[in-house]
Amino acid sequence: MTGTATGGVLRVGNASGFYGDRFDALREMLTGGPLDVLTGDYLAELTMLILGRDRLKDPARGYAKTFLRQLEEGLALARERGVTLVTNAGGLNPAGLADAVRELSGRVGVPARVAHVEGDDLLARGGWGEGVLTANAYLGGAGVAACLRAGADIVVTGRVTDAALVSGAAAAHFGWGAGDLDALAGAVVAGHVLECGTQATGGNYAFFAEESIDVRHPGFPLAEIRSDGSSVITKHPGTGGAVTVGTVTAQLLYETAGARYPGPDVTARLDTVLLVRDGPDRVRVEGVRGEPRPEMLKVGLTRLGGFRNEVTFVLTGPRVEEKAALVREQMEAALAKARPEHVSWTLARTDREDPATEEEGSALLRLVARDPDQEAVGRALSGAAIELALASYPGFHVTAPPGKGAPYGVFEAAFVPAAEVPHVAVLPDGTRTDVSWGAAPAPREPDTVPEPVPRTRERPDGDAPVTRRVPLGRVLGARSGDKGGSANIGVWARDRDTDVWEWMEAELTVGRLRTLLPETAELDVERHVLPNLRALNFVVGGILGEGVASQARFDPQGKALGEWLRSRHMDIPEELLKWPR
Repeated sequence: MTGTATGGVLRVGNASGFYGDRFDALREMLTGGPLDVLTGDYLAELTMLILGRDRLKDPARGYAKTFLRQLEEGLALARERGVTLVTNAGGLNPAGLADAVRELSGRVGVPARVAHVEGDDLLARGGWGEGVLTANAYLGGAGVAACLRAGADIVVTGRVTDAALVSGAAAAHFGWGAGDLDALAGAVVAGHVLECGTQATGGNYAFFAEESIDVRHPGFPLAEIRSDGSSVITKHPGTGGAVTVGTVTAQLLYETAGARYPGPDVTARLDTVLLVRDGPDRVRVEGVRGEPRPEMLKVGLTRLGGFRNEVTFVLTGPRVEEKAALVREQMEAALAKARPEHVSWTLARTDREDPATEEEGSALLRLVARDPDQEAVGRALSGAAIELALASYPGFHVTAPPGKGAPYGVFEAAFVPAAEVPHVAVLPDGTRTDVSWGAAPAPREPDTVPEPVPRTRERPDGDAPVTRRVPLGRVLGARSGDKGGSANIGVWARDRDTDVWEWMEAELTVGRLRTLLPETAELDVERHVLPNLRALNFVVGGILGEGVASQARFDPQGKALGEWLRSRHMDIPEELLKWPR
């Protein structure tokens, strides 16, 4: 692998956290400072469905075309600076993207050795059920490592884990093998911090205002990885945003669950991660322990679930509840003859008393319909809504005219023995190399963390502490995200305050979470304790229905669940409210 690595440090950056991320990021990262490897993550559950629909239209498609457009300029910059590019933009067709990159290389006159990784596409294996559009195993970093060891300048993969882009590059550079569990686990943690781009540098960060972080144009992150797997998370000098223990903690908790973070190469122990400030915009990640990977690989399945449509009625002024009941009764009657398979209603009381503007005096009533038949949620729904325009509640109008029913997708996770999944590195010279690591030892039983008994913080004199009812966001940060039909809510103590952490660990139980977030009351909720991070992680099963592509709720990816939790009020000891509003 070419590059400029010095002093035993491999500098790995990220230039994409999703398909549609900042287009100029690749150029910014290549010109902003020294790098050895630049990664780009373009895949998510919804992306696989989008690419699957692209492939239906044209079998030669199925990859993230944005990456090619970024290479128009970026390829020359990367080669001039000796930076290797590693990306999962290959999606469902890594070989096709690799060929397209070679064609672009010849067209712009910049030679590049291109390799790709395949084996993740298991659709032809069958047995996935009816209507499955894509079936892709989450591969590890071994294929990336093999391509880089063979001298590739650009490595294109399909569905590997997001962190594998980084851990594979580190394994190639430092010569790690399957038994270097701690080192691999450290690189996986670094990869997890980098994978979502600017979420590690202040983007979507709970305390951006309190800590005066300028996130108008945050820089993308990079990791300085050492041979033992430890790293320093930082960013290029002079770029926006910030890298702090808080921003790194937030990203570490994103889309994770318990102490064990299982992956196809190694199981990283998140409860061993230590974060230490290492200077301005520098956070050292150390102490990560690794365990053998599970013997099963996760397979992401997507299929078209049917068609959906929605109408949002605007209810302005007095008697909102009566207006909502009236239009709901009218719509239900109109749909009775051909009622869609799934119909849901949500009333959002966004209206205020004595409003200064019409918008502030309006509530929103949302109707969502789903059905296998497009007609059932298309004209039948839109026609019924529009016909009420002059015959319903006073002030009747909708946010937008309802249209045709649009297709929606469903995501499911399956698991197959890792030993049965091919993992092939196609090297720059065309050689095909099997890099499967074979069966892993049986996984250990997961740790059980007993639910703590709620306790009251006491003053030295034995009196109960004086409390004040304030939003949880005064003392807690949070970040949430989607995992199929489930979501996680990671919560941490502000400024890693020990007193806040002890209060949070005792008081923020599963029962309390269900009370604070009523949507979770009837759902399966798991709580995981991560003392090193001063953090709790809640996994809420089923809150997102059949996944983001199904658009099952107002916030279909659960991105704002954490901020909703922070907005909820609790009685918090005054001694913990040491920060100004």
